[in-house]
Amino acid sequence: MVLVRHIPFLKAVFLHSLTAFGGPQGHFGMMLKTFVHERKDISNEELLDYNAFCQMLPGASSTQVLTLVGYKRGGIPLAILTLLVWIFPASLLMGALSFLLRYFNDKELQHDVFKYVAPMTIGFLAYASTVAFRLAIHNTITRVILVASASLSFVFFKIPWMIPLLIVVGGFVTNLSDRRFPQGEGNRKKIKWANIWLFVLVFLVAGLVSETARKNNWQNRRPINLFENTYRFGSIVFGGGQVLVAMMYEQFVVRPESEKVMQRNPNVIRITRDDFYTGAGIVRAMPGPVFSIATYMGGISMSDRGTGWQILGCFIGTIAIFLPSLLLVLFFFPIWNNLKKYAIIFRALEGINASVVGFLVASTLYMLKDIPVPEWADHGWMNLAVIVGTWVTLHYTRLPSPVIVISCLLLGILV
Repeated sequence: MVLVRHIPFLKAVFLHSLTAFGGPQGHFGMMLKTFVHERKDISNEELLDYNAFCQMLPGASSTQVLTLVGYKRGGIPLAILTLLVWIFPASLLMGALSFLLRYFNDKELQHDVFKYVAPMTIGFLAYASTVAFRLAIHNTITRVILVASASLSFVFFKIPWMIPLLIVVGGFVTNLSDRRFPQGEGNRKKIKWANIWLFVLVFLVAGLVSETARKNNWQNRRPINLFENTYRFGSIVFGGGQVLVAMMYEQFVVRPESEKVMQRNPNVIRITRDDFYTGAGIVRAMPGPVFSIATYMGGISMSDRGTGWQILGCFIGTIAIFLPSLLLVLFFFPIWNNLKKYAIIFRALEGINASVVGFLVASTLYMLKDIPVPEWADHGWMNLAVIVGTWVTLHYTRLPSPVIVISCLLLGILV
């Protein structure tokens, strides 16, 4: 079987999934270390290009970047396998949490083992920022875009459309340059129209069936409504897992408590605030994609109907949240590659990459600011040591990312 030769790559993806903390920004630094510098599956420039492209799409951006790494190595079959291997550990852990929630107190789920995860992630981000800076910042205009993008991203970090907007503006600014690039003559990539048609078909059918089930009050309609809600989130969310969490909070916690919804739709999917906050808190300490929160929410939403229904909820949450990301990235990536052959897009890439570097810098500073003051008071010198130590280790050694992550987890237990 052709895929057998990709087993070492899938093994690397699996190890990455067990140690990738810090959300999409932290994941980028770890992918840079593992798939560029260690395994050489792709180049620095390709990873930066993938990251810039995926920032312009809705869905799970780090998941889409890793899917494209698999796509480059082995086409659609390997891309799908890469996605499945990547999401499996986080989804399994978050699904299990929906079952274990009844047996643990929230405080018992918080452990010192994660004490230095945040500073470690900042170290990975700082490393990714320095590498990306060397690749993308070469002249005055890219430096200006970097500073503007970093400043605006930092100030408006929680606005989901800010990143796509800055990317588009960055591309527009460098197109004002009078420098000429040769028009590309390479072979055009074939567009897989089935992916976008499937995406639209599922979106429309899920919405139609869900609304029909609601109006007719179907007895077992909750799985249908759950799939529609979660698939819709995965199709429209920009800004990563934190925006997804906010959307789910409005849909599953706030909305069901309104009198209008209770009268019109008494069987709406409902999750308690305590259960929601527990899942939203724990997912930040889990390795892998933050979008795995959908697995937990799917399980919790079905927890009152027995084990079988709860397992079904976990499966629905997982499939519905990641399927749009897969279909969108596999459809638009060949289009992106074709567009890059034109001078206007080629010039835009300079500004797009500079904007992404600015976002990486802003993410580093924002996460640094986000460490609570009591933590700086308790062990601030260790936080700085972990940040600097992570950056130095990544920059000057060939130590694999999983070893760095495990070391920081052990440090949280011992210090």
